[in-house]
Amino acid sequence: MSLLGGIRPPIAVLSALILTLTGITALTLGRMGQDPVAKAVLTSQQHFAEDGALAMRASIDEGVTDLTRVAGLFSASDPVPADAVLDKLGNVYQKWRGTAVIEIKSGKLLAARGENVPLTAIDRSRLSEEGGLAPRMIRLPNGETRLLTLATLTWKGRPQQLLVSTSNLKFPGISLGDFRSIAVVDQRGEVLSSDGIPEPEQVSGDAERADVARSRKQLRSFAADAARRTAQHPLGAEEPGSGDFRGASGSLVGERYSGTRSVAGYAALPAADPAEPSVATGLGLTVVAVVGVAEDPTAASSPLMGLIAAGALLVIGGLSVALLLGTVQRPLIRLFLESRRLTRGDLTRPVTVPRYGEAARIGTALERLRRQLLGESAGPAAPAGRRGSRFGTRALIAVSAVLLFVWCAPLLLLVNRAGDSVVVPQQLVNDQRERTDTLTDRVRRALNEGQADLVSLAALIGDRTEPAQMAKVLRETRTEHARYRSLYVLDGNGKVLARDGDEPRSPAGRAPTGASVRLLNHTGKEPVVLGTAEVPGRAGAAVVGEFRIDFLNALLKRPGLGVVRVVDREGRVIGGNTGYRAFQELPDDRLTELVAAGHQKAARGARPSGVLYRDGSGVRIAAAAPFAGGGAAEDLQWTVVSWQPASNLEIPAYRLQNRTVLAGLLGYTAAVACLGWLHIVVVRPLRALAGQAEALAGGDRRTVLYPRHHDEVGAVTRSLEIIRQQLQGQPRKRDGAATLAGRN
Repeated sequence: MSLLGGIRPPIAVLSALILTLTGITALTLGRMGQDPVAKAVLTSQQHFAEDGALAMRASIDEGVTDLTRVAGLFSASDPVPADAVLDKLGNVYQKWRGTAVIEIKSGKLLAARGENVPLTAIDRSRLSEEGGLAPRMIRLPNGETRLLTLATLTWKGRPQQLLVSTSNLKFPGISLGDFRSIAVVDQRGEVLSSDGIPEPEQVSGDAERADVARSRKQLRSFAADAARRTAQHPLGAEEPGSGDFRGASGSLVGERYSGTRSVAGYAALPAADPAEPSVATGLGLTVVAVVGVAEDPTAASSPLMGLIAAGALLVIGGLSVALLLGTVQRPLIRLFLESRRLTRGDLTRPVTVPRYGEAARIGTALERLRRQLLGESAGPAAPAGRRGSRFGTRALIAVSAVLLFVWCAPLLLLVNRAGDSVVVPQQLVNDQRERTDTLTDRVRRALNEGQADLVSLAALIGDRTEPAQMAKVLRETRTEHARYRSLYVLDGNGKVLARDGDEPRSPAGRAPTGASVRLLNHTGKEPVVLGTAEVPGRAGAAVVGEFRIDFLNALLKRPGLGVVRVVDREGRVIGGNTGYRAFQELPDDRLTELVAAGHQKAARGARPSGVLYRDGSGVRIAAAAPFAGGGAAEDLQWTVVSWQPASNLEIPAYRLQNRTVLAGLLGYTAAVACLGWLHIVVVRPLRALAGQAEALAGGDRRTVLYPRHHDEVGAVTRSLEIIRQQLQGQPRKRDGAATLAGRN
């Protein structure tokens, strides 16, 4: 017999799959009690920490790039005093707490601004070595940590100078909301800086101070655990990061206190490009975000549900398999044995004829053939009406399928439906709002940084009048920053003096506008966002940078936020993290109202909007945050809005629904696969064989019977072919015996 052919393998596989699915159903549905903290909440904290890590990495790398580029531009021009360098640097950028210029050879301080720069922490003798100018972290006497960034100023004929800046390890624009803290942790698990937890002296009362002490203790515990986990390579870590996050990240569950459990998300600072590790990545920092979540003691389902579903499958599956064994497999095997008996010449006993379907037709034909082999009258064939009234094998398999579908259909369509009344944890709504606000700040800061680069570029390009010199500076800036589609210099009449990148899309012949950042068009295939900075002393000339929309869209691609759109004041789409059409309206009136409400709240200084609403398509979480916080980009009055269906989140009710549907799909797939296999391998050849057997019993001696498969049906076919050959020889033997009798 064939290993995969025959009637036994499909039924055996179906039995094994039913038993396996019974165990899966009992374990998955029976143990779907709600965890103290929903998986969706833990995942959201992981995403929150990843947002903080991305913001921290971008801030550090941007600061290093800006300082290095400014030093390079100063070095490429005529020498200027150290005070002038720091004054121009301070007028353009306000990101550093302190700046200083020293003479490298002598160590003499030439100029300083802001807080005192710890120059003694710099080993000037090793600056020329590889990595000597790499940023470094230092600890101040007051316990605070500072990041030192270095760049060299080199002019021919002058001693080489060192430009130094200090910055704290604070998160730029991270929206924490209520009861959340965030910290930067080094490789040893030591907290370098934190936000969201007040100092003990800032609170009054023993209870408040005890809460602060407890929070700091929990933060230190999370920090140590997070540092140990992120020390692994992202690909080998237990939680390698989510989405396109190129670093180790995950979530932690802490202690329970007064019905609230502390949970944390952690994320190591990732590299912007895996092939080129960034400066920030080499610092070995980890971001830890901690929040207290109220536990929900209610259960999503009873363990009895899984046991009932598993028991029902066991009963229904047993009936289905028993039906196949009793009405399909056993009759066919009996036919196989009876046909073999006839071919061996055992014709004394009548053929045992099955009661149903094609097996009954073949058994009746075998009985008629047995009589013909004995030389008896075969008797009349069964009436056509009687043959047609018998229950066929296809109908038996259909009954088995119906039995199995009776179990699958309720799981697929009815049982454990979440519905619109599903309970969504409030923390998820809060996280959607805070993460959207953080993303808004990230986009606004990116535009402000771009505008600051243009201001710096305009100040340094003022003394250059040759187009080739200006084009060189533009090319260097555009190479260092991927945010620009094109950079060009316009004179007071709008004529392009020098450019780098794509063709300018600014209106030809028009003088540069006074707006720092503006949207040039309101229709078309792609929004055109321009940044403009006036060149000092050039009679209305300006440096113009066209921002790439793809650069803004890349900032919006964060997992766990669903669909994200940047819209203007009128609600027209400027950019997004998924496919969109420029300047189209938002797809839902609720979202439009949410954007309008966000602008009203921003005017009053209130927090961004986050909402959970229910409509005909289910439950959705949405949030909107307008540009706020200052800078040139705030005048755009743009808003970042995000929304996602709650069913995409790992909420217990939806997880139970998904597992229930999965169990139904697995049962449906097992039934279709095994019964379809049985129909193709057994039923179809059996139906064809029934017709051939009846034709042979009716007197057709010329049609040769060929087996299709080496299985039970094929064995019966071979037996019928042997019987056909035996019947062909009977007339010749009788004619020869009659001739001999006549001669005698």
